[in-house]
Amino acid sequence: MDGKMLARLGAVVFVAVAITATAIEMNRKEEVREAWPAGRTTQAQGDPLHNELIRCQTLGEAGPRDPACLRAWAENRNRFLAPGARPVERLPDVPPAPRGDLTPESGRYDPPILAPAAPIVPSQLDEAR
Repeated sequence: MDGKMLARLGAVVFVAVAITATAIEMNRKEEVREAWPAGRTTQAQGDPLHNELIRCQTLGEAGPRDPACLRAWAENRNRFLAPGARPVERLPDVPPAPRGDLTPESGRYDPPILAPAAPIVPSQLDEAR
């Protein structure tokens, strides 16, 4: 076989595969997905503050003028930002990273950094030149 014949054969195989893939895709039945609800539904047994916050969200621009929404937002802020607000269970403390140890790749000692270096004043720059 010469090069032209091989190229034509490759083109015919490519077109046949493309037509087959197109026919399979066109015959595939589409899955019917559930439409997203237009609005969130409130849960009867859920947190009443959560339900109120969702209601305030659906109000849109009228929310900041609604006194019940202002109270709900203040309660939500206090729930997370109050000075005594802490989770019921504390996360375990992470041990501090070792400082001033030997670095494994170089085998040299790096002393700990105690304070940031003082900024260089322009007069010191002139003296250094």
